[in-house]
Formats: sequence, structure tokens, C-alpha cells
Amino acid sequence: MRARILAATGALLLDEGMAGVTIERVAELSGASKTTVYKWWPSKGALALDGYFHAVESALAFPDGGDVEVDLVAQLRSLARLLTGTPAGRVIAGIIGQAQTDPDLADVLLRHYSGPRRDLAVEVLRQAQECGQLRPDLDLDVTVDQLWGPFYHRLLLFPNMPITEEYATALVRNLLAGIRT
Repeated sequence: MRARILAATGALLLDEGMAGVTIERVAELSGASKTTVYKWWPSKGALALDGYFHAVESALAFPDGGDVEVDLVAQLRSLARLLTGTPAGRVIAGIIGQAQTDPDLADVLLRHYSGPRRDLAVEVLRQAQECGQLRPDLDLDVTVDQLWGPFYHRLLLFPNMPITEEYATALVRNLLAGIRT
């Protein structure tokens, strides 16, 4: 039932955005009761975020080819395609915006999406560091901000500036030129 609820939520989000997601519609589309939905998610925002991640998780996977530059370029290019080639960019911008005034959503965003995604990115960089591909004194948290932050900066503040695969490649190459061993 949980998977059906998440699939229904993800489909509604990508088709209609946050405005299309209501507990009632998700319950109806998934065949669940509203009580069941509320049992697992404290708010519409929390449900929307889980549904969003369920819908886009495979597109956000980190490749592991053994070359940090190739892997980062592939992951960030995939993110660029997701944010600009699908409704996912508009949806995550809406979720981030709503999280500014919805404490439950802000908590879920940090615990279930941005926190785990950040931890995964740090781990990928740590492995590259341990293999000697990145400087041993590199601040991995700052590096994550430098690589992924520009996407959300453009998405949220400068929607007229493109988020392209070429932009993703340039971010990685510019940053790695300064942090390689």
C-alpha cells in the first residue's frame, strides 16, 4: 500500500505540481484510506516530498565507475536533465518554497531528501579522496555545496539562467581543477 501511495503521489506531482496533490486524491488514486495516508505522513508536504523522491530516485543515482570526474559529470548531467527536461524541477522548487513555512515539510526535506542526498555525495567524494583522486585536506561538505548548490541557486533564484548538461560538466571540471591532487 505504501508503494501505491507513493506512486500516486509522484504521478500527481509530476503531472499537476503541488496544487494537484491532496490527501483525498492520493487516497483515491492509490486505493488507500485517508487514515492510512495520515498514519505514514504528517502533512501534505511530507507526503509530496516522499512521492517526489520515489518518482525521481533512479534518475539521481550515483554512478560508480571509479573515476570521480566521470562519475560526478554523469550524476550532475542527470540532475540537469531531471530539473529541466521533466516537471521535477518545478516540483522540487515548489517543495523547497513550501518548506520555508511548513515545519513538518522542512523536517522531512532535511531527513529524507536533502540530508541523505548530501550524505551520499560526501561518501562518494570521501571514497575518491581515499583512492587519491582528491586532496586529503579537502572539505567534502564545502565541495558538495560547490557542486550541487549552483543547480538550486539557478533553479530558485535565476530561472532565466540555464541548467544544462554542459553547465554540469563545466561545474565539475572547474572545481576539480582546483581540488585535484
